[in-house]
Amino acid sequence: MTKIPLRRFTARALPLDDQDRVLLLHGFDPARPDQPFWFTIGGAAEGGETLQEAAARELFEEVGIRADVSQFTGPYGSSVIEFEWSDYAITQDQTFFAIRVGSDAAVSFEHMEQIEKDTTTAYRWWSVAELESTREVFFPGNLAEILRKITAGGGLA
Repeated sequence: MTKIPLRRFTARALPLDDQDRVLLLHGFDPARPDQPFWFTIGGAAEGGETLQEAAARELFEEVGIRADVSQFTGPYGSSVIEFEWSDYAITQDQTFFAIRVGSDAAVSFEHMEQIEKDTTTAYRWWSVAELESTREVFFPGNLAEILRKITAGGGLA
């Protein structure tokens, strides 16, 4: 089956708690539900948004955490990746931004689009050490390196 090509310019939001753990989502591609993975919060910029505006919107839509654009720091890395998801062959430019949130930040999937609700199964706070030692699949593969860059010199304010 031929996949529909899609090009996206995305902001990836990396919320960090007071222990420098990052919040990741767990889910699956509907075409491969037996191959779950962990992934960062984020999505494509819409209608002239800046990437930081997209990060703030996606943080609310995907996990229910409200934040002002000015609270995001970075970028802490960017890359272009290619992958397949559902009926799409996606080329994605992704840029990573960080934000400090409290350990008591309430996570909610209430504002997700239906396809996200259907394919997102859990969330978890991950430390760098846990990312480096897990056998679970997560994206991006260099996330621990990005987190070290963010937290170098005492971390976020």
